[in-house]
Amino acid sequence: MKKLNIGMVGYGFMGRTHSNAFRQAPRFFDVPYEPVLKTLCARNKARADAFAAKWGYETVATDWRAVVESKDIDLIDIASPNDTHAEIAIAAAKAGKAVMCEKPLGRNAAESAAMTKAVEAAGVANSVWYNYRRVPAVTMAKQMVDEGKLGRVFHYRAKFLQDWTISADLPQGGEGLWRLDVSVAGSGVTGDLLAHCIDSAMWLNGPIDEVSAITETFIKSRKHNLTGKVEPVGIDDASLFIARFRNGALATFEATRYARGHKALYTLEINGEHASMFWDLHDLHRLQYFDHGDESRLRAWKSIHVTDHGGEHPYMDKWWVPGLQIGYEHSFVHQVADFLEGLQTGKPAGPTFRDALETQKVCDAVLASAKSKQWVKVK
Repeated sequence: MKKLNIGMVGYGFMGRTHSNAFRQAPRFFDVPYEPVLKTLCARNKARADAFAAKWGYETVATDWRAVVESKDIDLIDIASPNDTHAEIAIAAAKAGKAVMCEKPLGRNAAESAAMTKAVEAAGVANSVWYNYRRVPAVTMAKQMVDEGKLGRVFHYRAKFLQDWTISADLPQGGEGLWRLDVSVAGSGVTGDLLAHCIDSAMWLNGPIDEVSAITETFIKSRKHNLTGKVEPVGIDDASLFIARFRNGALATFEATRYARGHKALYTLEINGEHASMFWDLHDLHRLQYFDHGDESRLRAWKSIHVTDHGGEHPYMDKWWVPGLQIGYEHSFVHQVADFLEGLQTGKPAGPTFRDALETQKVCDAVLASAKSKQWVKVK
């Protein structure tokens, strides 16, 4: 295998998932490149050293610009807060590096468009880590939709519920809590949670045409970790919208961090002319499926355990024996494997920056609709 030297920017939760994916992909998949964890870049040198030692990075840097400019680096992986994505990605593209970026692509569509323009102008490979596309059951759902098993799609509904920001004593800003700082995050649950739902929805059912939304910030002010002052909260704590797809299907989306008892409840359901399907992240190997074409006396929801081999179920032939499950982290391994294959074939492994830009346009429309209290077309 040819070696592909990775420069990782960021060492938080997503830094771990990405590092693990780069390590595991060539061990389970026949990929044309061997990812080499070359350089870990982060501002806190001591913590970066510890992270690099644990995951096997060869060197540590504190200036991402030096990593981007290094001739030893082939791919820049951005796992840092949202406000850093655009500058790093654009610089990396201009330096001729392949770029992988954590979601959302940018804080808004304007940033995302600039990033997309940069990678396309440079002709460099690019991808965004919308990992739920590569959960085997969701990938199988995509195959079934494309095969026409559902027929015309009438409804799509998705929700992503958490409960970790309910306490009014929780501060905003700084390491670990930058998602509550609008200047860093860009938005709240719209860009963090609904972005996942939107990406999956458009991948499964095509472009979204227009939206009507409502958002709420339940805690209006919080102490800021960086200034020490109580400051207004600019992110959305909850976001709900209805939508119309370009193919005429109707949709409902909901995301919140104020649903007590839910840590990461992500579900999606599609209702079509001939069949319906339902998926739940908490039981990620199960694809619930109802086929109206079944014999009437046997017509019922089926629970399909997506773990089989022989090419019948996506990705599963690379793992264990049928019936044994994989988990959340494996979806990132799948993305690395597909990305590396795409480097050789020249066929991009979605979602590309261009794909993720379309998701960001929907997010912007949702926020604009919530502000105007009117339907907004996705531009």
